[in-house]
Amino acid sequence: MFRLAIQMLFGDIAKYLMLVVGLFFATFLIVQQASVFCGLMRWTTSTLRNVPAPIWVVEEQVEQVNETNPLRDTDVGRVRSVSGVAWAMPLYSGIQRVRLDDGSFKTVQLIGIDAASLAGAPPRMLEGNLESLRLPNTVVIDELATARLSPVKGGRLKIGDQFEINDIEARVVGICDADRSFTGGPYVWTIYERALQYSPPQRKMLSAVIAGPVAGVEPLEAAREIQRVTGLRAYVTGKSGGDDENFAWSTIWWYVRNTGIPISFGTTVIVGFIVGVAIACQTFYAFVLDNLRYLGALKAMGMSTWRLSAMLMVQALTVGCIGFGLGLFATAGFARAALENKQPPFFMPAVVPAGAFAVIIIICFLAAMLGIWRIARYEPAMVFRA
Repeated sequence: MFRLAIQMLFGDIAKYLMLVVGLFFATFLIVQQASVFCGLMRWTTSTLRNVPAPIWVVEEQVEQVNETNPLRDTDVGRVRSVSGVAWAMPLYSGIQRVRLDDGSFKTVQLIGIDAASLAGAPPRMLEGNLESLRLPNTVVIDELATARLSPVKGGRLKIGDQFEINDIEARVVGICDADRSFTGGPYVWTIYERALQYSPPQRKMLSAVIAGPVAGVEPLEAAREIQRVTGLRAYVTGKSGGDDENFAWSTIWWYVRNTGIPISFGTTVIVGFIVGVAIACQTFYAFVLDNLRYLGALKAMGMSTWRLSAMLMVQALTVGCIGFGLGLFATAGFARAALENKQPPFFMPAVVPAGAFAVIIIICFLAAMLGIWRIARYEPAMVFRA
């Protein structure tokens, strides 16, 4: 029975290809746009991965990592005084303008870390070493900065090259691997005191306090204690904590609530679903009508409506799996190009293809139901009419 259903499906090449193409485009639009959206949301939390720390302590109104409401310098000591905290270090994070040798300006994400412990330093160094940051007027840059901050088009900065931040020399002593920021600018690390010199002076300059719990205490437990004792907002950065306690999820939900990004990408995903439904349902219904006399003959020979329905369902699921596979393959090609160029942002968690496959199955089910509805109303005697 199922073999016959497949033979009937492949027998009408035109409609078979139309079904596959429709589901291919639906899969590609859904998976590609959802993955780019996830990649963009991942960019919003890049600072948390580039400046690793179990706990971030910020001003009580801060809801996302790219928002900096300065703290008082004394807040570092207040966090250190909490019993569940093993260490706490100051952190500066802000967007600054870099002046290149040719006189042009570029924006960078400047990170200032503690000179003694180097807590918050980039986790993956490619060239140089972090200890050189303790030398005068030195910085560590990411790979993007080597190209973006080069005064020569197509050139790359090397260790020993220099540029200016706020008219103060910055000499490159290290190059690291870092995730790209949401603002698009490269990351530049230096020690905390020098970051304050590079930045325009303000009354309060401390962006955040990064901390770690004592042995045997979970970061979430220590963060809650910091919040209770100091009145500051303490977030964890691992997988623990709810959406309001995990800095990454709090940041993502802030962008979802306060920007038009979800609407923009969600509209394209909905369009992909509509395209799939329109093409698949219309084409599959036409396919059933073209083969109605054969299906009616089978019904006249005693095949039940349930068995005919199963045949139609197998046909719909077959084209669905093929269209989904081709769409996923095309998305993989897009992903490879995006990852090589490092834009647009692309990140495909397992839930994206799984969700897309569920959507394609729903589309196939709807298409099959139209055919089932038509064959259920078809009388076997109509086969013998002239």
